[in-house]
Amino acid sequence: MPIPRETVDQILQAARIEEVVGEFVSLKKRGANYIGLCPFHNEKTGSFNVNPARNIFKCFGCGKGGDSAKFLMEHEHITYPEALRYLARKYNIQIEEKELTPEERMAQTEREKMFNINAFADKFFVDTLWNTDEGKSVGLEYFRERGYLNPIIEKFHLGYSPEKWEAFTEYAKQNGYDPEFLEKVGFSIKRQNGEYYDRYHGRVMFPIHNLTGKVIGFGGRILQSDPEKKLAKYQNSPESEIYQKKETLYGIYFAKSAIVNKDECILVEGYFDVLRMHQLGIENVVASSGTSLTTEQIRLIKRYTKNITMLYDGDAAGIHAALRGTDMILAEGMNVRVVVLPPEHDPDSFGKAYPIEEVERYLKANVKDFIRFKTELLLKDAANDPIKKGQVVRNVVETISVVPDPIFRIAYVKETSRLMDMPEETLMMELNKLLRAKFKKSLGVEGEVIPDEPVTTPPQEKPEEELLPVGYYQERELVKLLLIYGSEKIVDIRKNEEGQEVEEELSVAQMIIDDLLNDEIVFLDPVNRKVFDIYDQALNTDKLPDDQYFISNEDEQVSQLATDLLISPYKLDQWEKHGIFVKKEEDMLKMAVQSAILRYKDQIIDARRKEIQDQLKLEQDVDNQLILLKQKKRWDDLRVQINKLLGIVIAK
Repeated sequence: MPIPRETVDQILQAARIEEVVGEFVSLKKRGANYIGLCPFHNEKTGSFNVNPARNIFKCFGCGKGGDSAKFLMEHEHITYPEALRYLARKYNIQIEEKELTPEERMAQTEREKMFNINAFADKFFVDTLWNTDEGKSVGLEYFRERGYLNPIIEKFHLGYSPEKWEAFTEYAKQNGYDPEFLEKVGFSIKRQNGEYYDRYHGRVMFPIHNLTGKVIGFGGRILQSDPEKKLAKYQNSPESEIYQKKETLYGIYFAKSAIVNKDECILVEGYFDVLRMHQLGIENVVASSGTSLTTEQIRLIKRYTKNITMLYDGDAAGIHAALRGTDMILAEGMNVRVVVLPPEHDPDSFGKAYPIEEVERYLKANVKDFIRFKTELLLKDAANDPIKKGQVVRNVVETISVVPDPIFRIAYVKETSRLMDMPEETLMMELNKLLRAKFKKSLGVEGEVIPDEPVTTPPQEKPEEELLPVGYYQERELVKLLLIYGSEKIVDIRKNEEGQEVEEELSVAQMIIDDLLNDEIVFLDPVNRKVFDIYDQALNTDKLPDDQYFISNEDEQVSQLATDLLISPYKLDQWEKHGIFVKKEEDMLKMAVQSAILRYKDQIIDARRKEIQDQLKLEQDVDNQLILLKQKKRWDDLRVQINKLLGIVIAK
């Protein structure tokens, strides 16, 4: 069922772009706007701009932009109605809904169906945990035995899947879900006889949420270990269109605000580690559960902070994971510290054994930057063996070499020199040797000598640029004026029916549209023309659209054009700080509109002059030549008049 336009407008007006984007990207105030690292492409310097005044975002790196709904569509890969429903929930706006008909359910996209079945399963597992005898006596009792309180169980939507082999599958089938789809998403497994049974039967359930809080997958933990059956301790959802393990962090939905506030993310390994830290009140914690730490997961954290603290088990596996993770985090230009727990503990057991004050004290006392962590760890094995110590030095320098920022590399070399009592120059020589080797490898000349003289390559032919319509950029200037000032009033001098000049108040849109139509001119670019036509039709109703109408326009091209024109990387106040004062368009609106119209007409006239010149070169008939010359003179005279008004001198 389509959402009424009035409700759409209400939702988009209520949605504050900085709040919506701020749930997914760490934003910093800069003047009237906010900036951050773009979530749509990998970048080290923030080119992502959020404009609260216009209620839009724009990335000057990859070009993506739009309103709050567009951001959610791009970021979460959801439909326009789904984005609107998310915003409606966030801002407590009621949308009239109805039960889906079978036809409407069939028409849903694959992604929508996956989100729906996950939400359905989440509710089933939670209800089973709290409202059935088996759920309470087995699942809930298990969580309580491990020391988890009701608030944390409810917060993370922990649940229970009954021991009965077909409990969820049968319940889902009764509610209209196709068993083949249940198998595809990962809830059911097909037996050889064609019947289906539950993947998670007899397990406590951990729903995995995306950044918007939607359930995208599950982890199920077995409660009773049976060596003969060789059952895996954890069963996880298979990867799907909405769930990719390497791009997912457990707990990120519940931790993102705390990560931004503390400007730090604590990284652990498992579900229970996250739960324990949150129960203690340490909420800036996520886990890379279900997979080893990945570059995609690191970049997800990077949207919120550049500081990661790895809190890992003190056993060999935990230390190895920490060593592997530090290099990956550093390679992304982030800061990494490590806390290793006592060998007998993981974050869950440690948080259960000690109160919050003791946990915080331990974290503060034992946190180490990666240089100290790595050198102390490796030097234990080296003892007084000079050969092993040399290997440790090389290992640490190799880690420093992955750091992209040269200033940080120098700082790390100084720290390593101090810790290992080794000359800084020696470490720099080794570092430079590694960096040169990496550079050669990136050029594909590994092992070869790079010549002093650059090798010249034949110039590549540039592809022919797509031809733009005449006056394209001048059209865009006029479109920008329409979008920003379309409904603003200007006092203009016009002739009445008796031919007398009188003052008349009219809108900027009317001034532009009337002036161009009077000379039988319309925009030539198809997208610019769409905006022109919208205003032309609106002038007949006396109800002009505002900029949000175009930003949220259902036509993707119109929406993108509006976003591109309404947000700019250049800021006038930066000039003013240096004592350079620039007159803004608002100060001289009438002059800006008249000037933009004249510049556009100048381009149209010049194009027509050139057409006549080309015809004259080909025309053999003398009479026709005279006609063309008269037409050319007319265009020449018009162009001279226009450019006099613009204050431009044309060379003849």
